Amino acid sequence: MIYIMLADGFEITEALTTVDIIRRAKLDILTVGVYDKTVTSSCNIKVEADITADEVELDKIDTVILPGGLDGTNNLERSEFVQNVLDFCVENGKLMCAICAAPSILGHRGILDGKRATCYPGHEVNPEKVNYTGEPAVECGNVITGKGAGCTVQFGLKIAERLAGAEVARHVKESMQCP
Repeated sequence: MIYIMLADGFEITEALTTVDIIRRAKLDILTVGVYDKTVTSSCNIKVEADITADEVELDKIDTVILPGGLDGTNNLERSEFVQNVLDFCVENGKLMCAICAAPSILGHRGILDGKRATCYPGHEVNPEKVNYTGEPAVECGNVITGKGAGCTVQFGLKIAERLAGAEVARHVKESMQCP
């Protein structure tokens, strides 16, 4: 199962466009309200998550996605639940994806050390250990990172390609009329 974590202050484009792309690729993804079922975006749009943190089954996680938004990122990083999910992913080689400010969560945990990555400018963590490329979306090992809201389509398509294959991702891209 793919889970995308939502906490108050999340960037709505990064979260919901990614969900849309993953669902167009016919992959199972659930939105998770980390603190509550109703979550408020950075632009004050309320979203009802599919499930709450206490409904997540760790042993069913294949992929976890962390959208950005400064407050959303801070709220995700503060969550013991999110930290436990990342521990599970690291220990079990699961795919971890983060966009905008959220790659900093992975950076603080050393998950990006020795990898190529991208993030919103100014949110680089341990730049002496991470090769920040500035590209819209970067895949390196079991991590996919995205630069920011304007790069969400590339980020979502990179996840779809990794999980469903290049042909499915190409079809999604074409069906969305992406250049």
